[in-house]
Amino acid sequence: MFDFRKQAVRLGFYVMIAALFYAVQPHISAQTVEPQASPAAVNISPEKLSASFAEVAKKVGAAVVSIDTKGKTPEVTTRGEAAPGDSDDIMDFFRRQMPRRPSYSVGSGFFVDKTGHILTNYHVVEDAAKITVKMDSGEELSAHIVGVDEETDLAVLKIDSNREVPFVKLADSEQARVGDWVLAIGSPFGLTRSVTAGIISQTNRETPSTSVFQRFIQTDAAINRGNSGGPLVNMNGEVIGINSQIATSTGDYNGVGFALPSNEASYVFEQITTSGKVRRGYLGVGLETVKSEFASVYGLKEAQGAIVIELRDKDSAASVAGLKVGDVIVEFNGQKIIGAPDLIAKVSATSPDVSTNIAYLRENGAVLDRRTTSIKLGERPLRPGRSEESSRTKLPLEKTKEEIKPFGLTLVDLTPSLASTHKLEGQKGVLVKEINPESFIADVKLSNGVDALGEGDLIQRMNRAAVTDVKSFSEAVGKLKKGDAVVLHVLTYDVRARGLQLKVVQFTVQ
Repeated sequence: MFDFRKQAVRLGFYVMIAALFYAVQPHISAQTVEPQASPAAVNISPEKLSASFAEVAKKVGAAVVSIDTKGKTPEVTTRGEAAPGDSDDIMDFFRRQMPRRPSYSVGSGFFVDKTGHILTNYHVVEDAAKITVKMDSGEELSAHIVGVDEETDLAVLKIDSNREVPFVKLADSEQARVGDWVLAIGSPFGLTRSVTAGIISQTNRETPSTSVFQRFIQTDAAINRGNSGGPLVNMNGEVIGINSQIATSTGDYNGVGFALPSNEASYVFEQITTSGKVRRGYLGVGLETVKSEFASVYGLKEAQGAIVIELRDKDSAASVAGLKVGDVIVEFNGQKIIGAPDLIAKVSATSPDVSTNIAYLRENGAVLDRRTTSIKLGERPLRPGRSEESSRTKLPLEKTKEEIKPFGLTLVDLTPSLASTHKLEGQKGVLVKEINPESFIADVKLSNGVDALGEGDLIQRMNRAAVTDVKSFSEAVGKLKKGDAVVLHVLTYDVRARGLQLKVVQFTVQ
């Protein structure tokens, strides 16, 4: 008779053994495990056996930061519900529905040295007017951009402090293997210090719309919005990648995430901290990879090499060296070329102005002649539409001195026309036309968490005194000093209530 209880116990035992094997498998040296090796032959140190997700998270967590940014360009947000009939001017209706507010975003990053340098994604801090770093302890510090690299979507930041900080080590990402356990740490949806676990699903993965310098580590560890720029770490607590992208049909986690390998990040970091930008070698050619069909037609033994399909400039490094369209580059500095991406990677990893040796094949009747030449590399240009200055934005931004903007507000006197447009007939005060997203007042909130001021608001009183015009208001603000308390009485048109409402805005001058 079949004994279900005995079989269940036996099955449970096998499951437990399997779980133990997979838990320690990432730490087993491939050189010490043979296909028929017995358990006694497996060389596992006590340190590796004791490793756990909790220990790794504790080891790395103090070096991971949340990055809050405030954008330079205000975003459009929905203010409230109303019917177009509220206004005779349909465009005025839409303007009321979509007032501009400072744009905010949250990403992740991590310290890579004790002096406070941070690695993160470029898209986390792109167009940022203000960057705030939240540490594991809860402390908040300002940070500035040291340099960025659009090709790899990486940025190097530095906190505005002379203190030493905990940091993590960048591992050799070439050692990462499919099936290894990894942890992703960051601030998904702004939830700081979140840790997720998974395995490496694939290495050297290309994704749509990425540059030739982005070959990702794919993982099934949960990565969501806000995880961008955070570390992907191995079970030694070392960073093997920077979480950068997800494949998703919903906008959030679908089980496939991508991290830029740490070796590429290490190269970018060294370049930026040394010279302020990343300099890459450049041939000035368009390339195509040699495939099996080309090899068959042209009598090549192997489908390897990069075909020159375009010379982009008569003064480019390749043109000066005598390369022509149709040449097949097969070696770069003595290293075989697998395909176009391989050649681009090797050239880009070489400093500009360095002379290199290239071997190539040129069609000569029915045969391909092998030739060699020396090429002095040029410097890879920035992406189209980007200047060197714009790719190396320095924060904080310089303020314009042409216009006085009290508290960072652009104000106008209330005219009958403006009063009609903003439904402020019969009122007195100064109208808020624009709020500088870099100013501290853009961060002031009401007690319900809503932005205290918005475009179209009417400031009527400041510190118990009536506000009559922009000039007198600006003069009064000019007499305030840092640390002074300010109370503003502000009228705003509430779309839902279809009427004017008073707001009491309270803050301290900064």
